[in-house]
Amino acid sequence: MNSQAVMSAGEGSGAKTVMSRPSVMNHEIRIMRVYEVTPEMEGYRILVDRLWPRGLKKERITPFDWAQTAAPSKALRKWFSHDPQRFAAFAERYREELNFNRNMPELAEKIKEILADQDVFLLYSAKNREENQAVILKEWLERMVRTK
Repeated sequence: MNSQAVMSAGEGSGAKTVMSRPSVMNHEIRIMRVYEVTPEMEGYRILVDRLWPRGLKKERITPFDWAQTAAPSKALRKWFSHDPQRFAAFAERYREELNFNRNMPELAEKIKEILADQDVFLLYSAKNREENQAVILKEWLERMVRTK
């Protein structure tokens, strides 16, 4: 965990004491299949799919935000088609889309603010838990949140 040094004046001595306190970022970005969300789950929920998940009622995941603009483009999503052999190329292309997406700095800043108080869950509907856009988006956001 990161720490920040805090300087405080000692009483009457003029000496300064250095104390360590935890960084503001004591929560984390997590990913979860949208179908596994439970009502009692704590944390800020963001659906990161471009299309609404099949068979899911909004009430099941409420409250939540829907970051459709953070999802891969329609062309990239269709090209990938959840083919594991295309995942490495998909990841590279998706990162490039994220880097040039004008909505992403605002989303990264919002997530950074939320992380001060609670975990952030990026919700996705793909069946493959290791090779989907949420995995790439999580890595990308973690880099952006650390560098801001």
